Amino acid sequence: MKIAIGSDHRGFELKQRIGALCRQLHHEVVDVGPDTAESVDYPDFAFQVAQAVSEGRCERGILICGTGIGMCIAANKVKGVRAAPCHDSITAEMSRRHNDANVLCLSADLLGEEVIERMISIWLQTPFEGGRHARRVDKIARIENHQRPSG
Repeated sequence: MKIAIGSDHRGFELKQRIGALCRQLHHEVVDVGPDTAESVDYPDFAFQVAQAVSEGRCERGILICGTGIGMCIAANKVKGVRAAPCHDSITAEMSRRHNDANVLCLSADLLGEEVIERMISIWLQTPFEGGRHARRVDKIARIENHQRPSG
């Protein structure tokens, strides 16, 4: 799988480790930056990862900032992106299984390394269940296209 990753300055070190982990799990990684731990604005990198996913250049994306929340808000502004701020294995699994999340947003400040590794592994392996969940994801897409969700 091709995965775009990006962070702000707070998530820079974790982004480096996540990139290595994804490669170790036999995924291709597109690192959109930043290239240093100098202060940057997270929306710039959230947009690059979200756009890569939205345009189909990458199948999934991973974003890291201090809490994961700012990155998530910014990424979800891009059409076709379903970014989820996850904080444990259950939220990582359910974001894929029920919401077909295509961008994982993580906190560099609030999560331990073992938890992050487990979350990433689960998130990358978990399929979307479809069924009743597909109907709901389709409603989100309708809203995104400025249409009234049916039902």
